[in-house]
Amino acid sequence: MVERLKWFKESPSSWLHWEPVTGGLQAHQQIRSQLPDAACHVAARHLPEALQATRDTKGAAWNPLNWMRAREPLASNPDTRVNMLWANMALHMEPHPQTLIQRWHKHIQTNGFLMFSCLGPDSLRELRAVYAAQGWPDPAHAFTDMHDWGDMLVQNGFAEPVMDMERITLSYSSAEPLLAELRGLGRNLYASRFGACRSRHWRQRLCQVIEAALPRDADGRLLLTFEVIYGHAFKPVPRVPVAPSTAVPMEDMRAMLRGHRG
Repeated sequence: MVERLKWFKESPSSWLHWEPVTGGLQAHQQIRSQLPDAACHVAARHLPEALQATRDTKGAAWNPLNWMRAREPLASNPDTRVNMLWANMALHMEPHPQTLIQRWHKHIQTNGFLMFSCLGPDSLRELRAVYAAQGWPDPAHAFTDMHDWGDMLVQNGFAEPVMDMERITLSYSSAEPLLAELRGLGRNLYASRFGACRSRHWRQRLCQVIEAALPRDADGRLLLTFEVIYGHAFKPVPRVPVAPSTAVPMEDMRAMLRGHRG
């Protein structure tokens, strides 16, 4: 997604990183390198840890050119407004995605934009087939198609959504590192998942089944597919229906007036 920042003619002067630790600290530093003068905000469930992890420890504090720049990320709050909201690998883990999209919309200034990525429905298809053959509940909840994400963005006030996807096949030496990676990617939100912790015997059985049934490449490594969806959308000037009594937030009123003068 970092490469896609070059698509925009004007660089954002402020941005909000949503859950930067799970979304990728390397990407965080790359964005800060591309936008050195932009005010950086952070939103995370575990905010102190996220702020510590995103501090620019490599910045040259002795360089006077950096003294006036906003080098340290700031904690966001409900009133934080930015030009760009960045959310990598967050949306597919949200049990109420439309509520989250509405929160993102409120954080973005008029004419600002959202950039996000998430897993798509073809992700883990080989592992799902293994679980189905054993009669087990799915290893993960169903992931949403990119066209449905685009519709939800429009329904929640965004405009001009651009969606695309790619399929990435990862290989693993054995079942153990495969399962370890899946644990790091997040939890299973499938409503009919196993309701309790499984035994060591079941885990051994799981590893045996994965080793036996998952496809392998020419080198004998286990293969697993991930569909990655990318999207961006703008927050347009709000359109408020006229009524005898209409309540309009001050920020939206200013944006509409600026648009009218333009």
